[in-house]
Amino acid sequence: MDTTPAPLPAAHAVDAVIVGAGLSGLYQLHQLRELGLTTAVFEAGDDIGGTWYWNRYPGARCDVESMSYSYSFSPELDQEWEWSERYASQPEILRYIHHVADRFDLRRDVTLSTRVTRAAYDEDRHVWQVSTDTGRTITARFIVMASGCMSVPKDPGIPGADSFTGAIYYTARWPREEVSFTGKRVAVIGTGCSGVQAIPVIAEEAAALAVFQRTPAYALPAHNRPLRGTETAELKARYPEFRRAQRLSRGGTVFEPPTRSALEVGVAERTATYETAWGSGLLSGLLRTYTDILTDEKANETVAEFVRSKIRSIVTDPATAELLSPRTFPFATKRPCLDTGYYATYNQPHVTLVDLRTTPIETITPRGIRTSEGEHALDAIVFATGFDALTGSQLAIDIVGKGGVTLREKWADGPRHHLGLVSAGFPNLFTVLGPLSPSVLTNIAVSLEQQVEWITDCIAHLRRNGLTEIDAAPAAEADWTAQVAEIAARTLYPAAASWYTGANIPGKPRGFLVYAGGLDRYRGECDAAARSGYSGFVLSATSFS
Repeated sequence: MDTTPAPLPAAHAVDAVIVGAGLSGLYQLHQLRELGLTTAVFEAGDDIGGTWYWNRYPGARCDVESMSYSYSFSPELDQEWEWSERYASQPEILRYIHHVADRFDLRRDVTLSTRVTRAAYDEDRHVWQVSTDTGRTITARFIVMASGCMSVPKDPGIPGADSFTGAIYYTARWPREEVSFTGKRVAVIGTGCSGVQAIPVIAEEAAALAVFQRTPAYALPAHNRPLRGTETAELKARYPEFRRAQRLSRGGTVFEPPTRSALEVGVAERTATYETAWGSGLLSGLLRTYTDILTDEKANETVAEFVRSKIRSIVTDPATAELLSPRTFPFATKRPCLDTGYYATYNQPHVTLVDLRTTPIETITPRGIRTSEGEHALDAIVFATGFDALTGSQLAIDIVGKGGVTLREKWADGPRHHLGLVSAGFPNLFTVLGPLSPSVLTNIAVSLEQQVEWITDCIAHLRRNGLTEIDAAPAAEADWTAQVAEIAARTLYPAAASWYTGANIPGKPRGFLVYAGGLDRYRGECDAAARSGYSGFVLSATSFS
């Protein structure tokens, strides 16, 4: 049998298509170029950047320290780029991405303002036919979905929005032109991470700000500041060892793991430990204090009450402080927010908090928002209502696999994805930062590099061995899906109705969508599969006439 992969059709053909030109897609492009593959990248936006192109709302910044949230594949890049702040803002991160794209000449293979609408697998040719909203069709042996785990905005689902005569904005699709709220009556709907970052900045301009909150968030202080030259130089001097430690860590960040339970120490010692973590300005600071914060309800409640005590100490009105205090889900089972002045914003006389649990929104009117209690007159509404996370970007495309089965059909009851990389019946279709991988529970920059490199090594293996196709073995996929659920069940994560479980999207199947076993363990699973000849996957070579 001739095991040489069949040549692709001459017209409109490449070796690989990448969907998305954010951090993942650009690194995947760089890696596939190193293999000598012809690659086409399609990006829906009119510029590169992915998350950091779309999310340009006021106050947008990363919640992982900049010198950690950056590519590690190039020591030269590590040394030449200078971050200005501990937590870089959206414009600075976008400048960094542009710098990387220019430094490695990545733009020439990226087609902007083009959305992939359909991808259908040709079982005879063992290639994918990829269609776009511009009418272009391209053939590729491989597809990499680098379309983002938080890239499809959630429909707010509030009636009457079309009737509103003022301005409407979405944090997930903020306009490129400058937006001014000076002298205006503004509403922000939603108090997740985007809302928590935007609200203090909008409050600085607005004449009146009404925040519509359904569920309060746990927000932790960032203590953001400019980076000192000495600390930047110190980390750059040890960047190689730091990058190695990141790659071997549980979450893509480097810290000393805790060794004791929160319940085995006295109240005074525990409170002092929490105070230190609160002052660290780290999103995961409180989680790093004790071993059982995410596994024991009583241990979790100690840190949850500590955060509530901080809210009470900051917010001067006791009733408002209580409304801002989460009590319906354990700490960190929804993603905590890293903030700058969020709780103190509610001490300003022109800022009001509307509790949607007691006064739900009935409709948006031409003049504003009407709740069960009355109408709020407004000039602008900002929706900070989140995303269809992890599965949304893939299911937004009509992906058709073997036997004409669509990915939507296969995932009708929830995603099935071996190692979070390949779904059985959809060969040569890889996902970066997708469901059932560590993705959003880790430093994304480290996770995406691990997955991109595994995908690249896999494709190289196929090509070296004259193989045409890799697919997930259904039994291995089922085992992995069960393992992800079982690991999550050992934690408190499933106790919260969150976007981690799909609970924020009406009709979306419920189930914990993220591998919670740690990036270090996940890396080990992926490496073990590769070392054993890609166990858990079906590799094949096809003879062509």
